[in-house]
Amino acid sequence: MYGGGVDPLPLNIPFNVLLKHLKAGRFLSTLFNLKVEGHDDVRVICRGVQRHVVKDLPTHVDLMRLRRTSKINLFIPVDFVGEETSPGLKKGGVLTVVRPEVELMVTAGDIPTSLTLDVSSLNIGDTATISMIALPEGAKATIDRDFVIANISAPSGLRSAGIDEDEDEDAAAVEE
Repeated sequence: MYGGGVDPLPLNIPFNVLLKHLKAGRFLSTLFNLKVEGHDDVRVICRGVQRHVVKDLPTHVDLMRLRRTSKINLFIPVDFVGEETSPGLKKGGVLTVVRPEVELMVTAGDIPTSLTLDVSSLNIGDTATISMIALPEGAKATIDRDFVIANISAPSGLRSAGIDEDEDEDAAAVEE
């Protein structure tokens, strides 16, 4: 354990406890309260896990001390909602996830478990960007531009035939 203006402290964590937390997921973006005998309780976050080359079991973990007001960069997963009502997906479009997680600078006390992106209004050819997600208060994307999170593309059968939704509408207008 390191950081917080205090000397590094070597710890020995029971292997089964560590493995249980690692398998539960989101270990690198979860804030833990750590109680060490002879020391004050401290909030920590994992900044790295070293694994055995062959067995892929954890051999070393780096924990960083944090205050609730500390700012930290973390990758937060994106959850997609509204897929069942999206006009683009109803027409056979395919939701292509460009970034399943987004790197945010967040306050240690306000780490979100996930971000929610509503795709219910997207049509074929539309893209969903970071500006469409309501970020938690105090959170900021580490990339300064309005980057793409996902898009809805035409199914590969339509693309290979050269048919596009706009072309279908144009063809119907010409026939009239």
